[in-house]
Amino acid sequence: MGGPAGGPGVDPDSTAQVITQSHSSAPHPRGAAGRDEAEPRDYRAAFAVARAAMALLSPEGDVLAANPALATLLGAAPERLAAVGAGALLGLAGDPHARAAFHDVLTGRRDRLRCTRRITRQDDGGDVLAEITLSRTGARPLLLTVEDVGERDALREQLRHLRMHDPVTRLPNRALFFERLTDACDSPPGRGTGRIGLCYLDLDGFKAVNDTLGHRVGDELLAAVARRLLACAEPGGHLVARLGGDEFALLVRDSTGTGQATALAESVLTALQQPFDVAGQRLAVSASIGVVEREVPGSSATGLMQAADTTLYWAKADGKARWTLFDPERNEHRMTRQALSRTLRQAVERGEFVLDYQPLVALGTGELRGVEALVRWEHPHFGRLSPGRFVGLAEEDGSIVQLGRWVLAESCRQARAWQLAYPATAPVVSVNVAVRQMWDSDLVADVARILQENALPPRLLQLELTESALMGSAGRPLQALHALHEMGVRIVIDDFGTGYSNLAYLSRLPVSALKLDGSFVQGFRHAEHPNPADETIVEALVDLAHRLGLTVTAECVENAEQAERLRRIGCDTGQGYHFSRPVPPAAIAGLLG
Repeated sequence: MGGPAGGPGVDPDSTAQVITQSHSSAPHPRGAAGRDEAEPRDYRAAFAVARAAMALLSPEGDVLAANPALATLLGAAPERLAAVGAGALLGLAGDPHARAAFHDVLTGRRDRLRCTRRITRQDDGGDVLAEITLSRTGARPLLLTVEDVGERDALREQLRHLRMHDPVTRLPNRALFFERLTDACDSPPGRGTGRIGLCYLDLDGFKAVNDTLGHRVGDELLAAVARRLLACAEPGGHLVARLGGDEFALLVRDSTGTGQATALAESVLTALQQPFDVAGQRLAVSASIGVVEREVPGSSATGLMQAADTTLYWAKADGKARWTLFDPERNEHRMTRQALSRTLRQAVERGEFVLDYQPLVALGTGELRGVEALVRWEHPHFGRLSPGRFVGLAEEDGSIVQLGRWVLAESCRQARAWQLAYPATAPVVSVNVAVRQMWDSDLVADVARILQENALPPRLLQLELTESALMGSAGRPLQALHALHEMGVRIVIDDFGTGYSNLAYLSRLPVSALKLDGSFVQGFRHAEHPNPADETIVEALVDLAHRLGLTVTAECVENAEQAERLRRIGCDTGQGYHFSRPVPPAAIAGLLG
């Protein structure tokens, strides 16, 4: 590019003339001669006092004129700038791409160029980060504007820092942590160790500090905790962040294995063991930590945080003040549990449950005296599920009432079918009743209605309730038990001997039978290694029950030796694999036949 068209010193009047010419094509709405004289001076004044740094360039790229704002920005007098070609002024020589784009605007191949460059100041040799815009309209002089964006970018970076850091602890906040975690998960294969670790912790007892001493003390405690976490993380260069409340996270990039993440968690627990001196108070807190460590391929920020959150929950459930490592099998069980919980109510409506029946056999004669109805879930994805997989969930969410009502109705329907087919040997059907059924439903009305609908004699139905459910029964539950007893339905205490050591309620409740918990029968397995204590306890319980007019059933009878010893002690009936596993109704019909 050549030098300035007008030589080193451009005449201001000639510059004004250039400006005038560049706008002379615009028609004058007024015909006043004063307008022609005022226009050049107006544009020249605007150019001179503008806060924006500007210059006019010739088609060859030479500076025709530069305003004071540009001179100030670049540390040179306006006349010295006019002596410099714009390409050199903007430092385009070392950037072929920018130089080519600049030339395209000069030659008319494009109308506009915008780029950001560092320009060297002429007075002190410093540099300015500037956004450069070069525009052209037809054949007029090109307008160059230069904006110092260094301060703007510095302010933007400062605002970003404030936006991405926690004001209480000065640690990175949740937004920045997820940004770094996502970046770590997106690392290309082959970079670093290819593994990542995460410690997600929550302070035990922090809420009590906040509630009793106030948020100011709570904030000071959080800041003190943050300092100790940084001391644990800094030797390994790990990121520490406050995610909100009393939750913190430590990110281990390029993890060397599970041991590194768990060692970091252990060091955090150790660091937090010492009391904190805050605002004249000596405070003690501990932490529960969920630890996740895995390969980067296949991992995501969301997946890692979900796993860490689950593991933190385990750490709290296991007793707090500890770290717990993510266990895929335990998590699979949790996921299955959640999936089952979501679909329990709909499963009853869809008819996914079935009943098996386990015989209750007279130990003296071997006759079938009754059957216990045991519910199974024929799940479309998980297959057949035993009660232990879903009954607890049903009790938690209240769907046990709906499920229990269905079990009761189906058991009575089946009992009536057996009575009609085998009137002389029809078994009593035993149905388990949950505690929530006693409180959350009108059990007496349900039983009365179901018995009537099926034309089933009440003597062929017995309801099993656990010992703990019956303990302390008063009010509505006690009234319900008496009403059922008066109706002719038998009441059985299930798992007797494992609940409360209070036998007084046996005289108050309308109980017909006891079922001894299987743990008492364990010592009866082998005659050569008898358990005298178990035998003594069972014998005493059987004697007590008989004195109260109750019958006794022994659960979990697995072999003939157990059955014989229980018979000698005086147990009335037995239930267990020695006699039969739980079987479909057709198999019970075969036994009755």
